[in-house]
Amino acid sequence: MIWPYALVLGLLIGSYLNVVIYRLPLGLSTVRPASRCVTCEARIGARDNVPVLSYVLLRGRCRGCDTRISPRYPIVEASTGFLFVGCLAKFGPTKEALVAALFCSLMLALALIDLDHFILPNELTYGGLVVGLLIQLVWPRTTFTAAVVGAVAGAAFILVVSGIWWLVRRVQGFGLGDAKMLAMMGAFLGVEGIAVTLFVATMAGSLVGLFFIARRDLDMGSKLPFGSFLAVGGLLALFFGPEIVHWYLGFY
Repeated sequence: MIWPYALVLGLLIGSYLNVVIYRLPLGLSTVRPASRCVTCEARIGARDNVPVLSYVLLRGRCRGCDTRISPRYPIVEASTGFLFVGCLAKFGPTKEALVAALFCSLMLALALIDLDHFILPNELTYGGLVVGLLIQLVWPRTTFTAAVVGAVAGAAFILVVSGIWWLVRRVQGFGLGDAKMLAMMGAFLGVEGIAVTLFVATMAGSLVGLFFIARRDLDMGSKLPFGSFLAVGGLLALFFGPEIVHWYLGFY
């Protein structure tokens, strides 16, 4: 029965992440008031707040005003549920799986907030950094030393590259939020995880950027939500980090 429990827990956490993703960038409490329709402001009752299922039963519309509800809400809920099941499959019924589930939640929230607003809130980056370091003392996924080195290495890489880019082009290459996010990720993943994260994020960001430039939707001066790509890289590093390193080194 542990698999359904993991899925249900993920769905519930995903429902709360939707609140975090919407309210945190606006400076609103993620606890109060209770969830409401953003159009008619009618309070969403318990029967309409069941992850994924309520969206299906309501056919994607508000019960009060019939306004269409964004499909992102059930997608975030379902994605969190499957990520939690993935953590259980990867790490088994262990404390490490709980740490991995927390990391997945942070990645999902940061990816979508950066995609929407081009910001990475301190509540998640600084808070995640502190939690990530403290967790290594009680539920170590890596060693505390490796976590500290990973955090420092992650932040240092972004700051150095951004500084070089400023000296060469007088343009800010990365935001400080990216440095804080990568430091937080380093606390969970260590140096090897950070290397995989940067490799994947850089490749994905470059390919997506070139695609939109070719379509003339962007130009060379356009901004991309690099935090979203870091989140994708972090998730791949969490689940497949050693395999990616082995695959890459195989070329040499």
